[in-house]
Amino acid sequence: MYLMKFFASLLGARNSATWILGILLSFGASAESLRCKGDFAEIGDSKGTVLQKCGEPMLKDNFCRPAAQTSSSGTSAPAAGGSAGPVTNITVNQCVNVDEWTYNPGYGQFMTMLQFEAGQLKLMKYGDRVTR
Repeated sequence: MYLMKFFASLLGARNSATWILGILLSFGASAESLRCKGDFAEIGDSKGTVLQKCGEPMLKDNFCRPAAQTSSSGTSAPAAGGSAGPVTNITVNQCVNVDEWTYNPGYGQFMTMLQFEAGQLKLMKYGDRVTR
C-alpha cells in the first residue's frame, strides 16, 4: 500500500493507476498457468515437471482426440497385354493420445484441467470455482 501511494505521488493520480496496474500484471502469472506449492505449471512443461511442481492430481483420465484422416487411392499399372487393376481406397483414422489431469487448487480458485500430448502440457482449461 505504501508503495502504491509513493508511485501515485510521483506520477500524479491520473497516470498512477494505469502505471501500477501495468507493473502488477507484469509480475503476475500468465493466464495459462497453475500455481502449485509456490511454483507455476506452464504450457510446455513435461508430465514429470508438473508432478514435481504440483503433486498428484485429484483425477487422471485419457482419451483419443481425432487427428487428421489420411486416405489414398490409385490404380495398379496395367499388366502386360491387360487392363489396369482395381482402385484401392484406404482411410486411416488417426488419433492423438491425450492425458487429462484435474487439479483442485483450493477454496475460491477454479478447478483446473491440464491436457498433455506426447508427454507435454498443451492446454489448460478452467472449470467451476471451488466452494468447499
